[in-house]
Amino acid sequence: MMTSPQRIGIAVVEHAGRYLVGIRPNGVPLAGYAEFPGGKCHAGEPTDICAVRECREETGLAVTPVRLLQEVTHTYPHGTVELAFWLCGPVDDAVAAEHQGYRWVTAGQLAELRFPDANAAVIALLLSGA
Repeated sequence: MMTSPQRIGIAVVEHAGRYLVGIRPNGVPLAGYAEFPGGKCHAGEPTDICAVRECREETGLAVTPVRLLQEVTHTYPHGTVELAFWLCGPVDDAVAAEHQGYRWVTAGQLAELRFPDANAAVIALLLSGA
């Protein structure tokens, strides 16, 4: 039986040339990999709204969506995901050095981190400066 892909909204939060990145915790799929804030969409929830909500829940930072960077469907051993990467910016100046385990890294540092395979294209896009 085919199950439909899990829709995921991802906030690629950019501020002053840096991106907000965390590391996936132990006990979850892809533990130890770098990640942008994001998570599963509720039924009928648009991916940009999901990305904003998940970012707030995971990092405490309120963001606003700027534009859709990329949509990727990827199959991992644990399931198929439909990822919507949204470029977002902080709503206000409540930007701390760290947000609940997430930290700010430069575009160059993104290349040095180990992201899940499905993130390869969006990382390449960010590194290109597009």
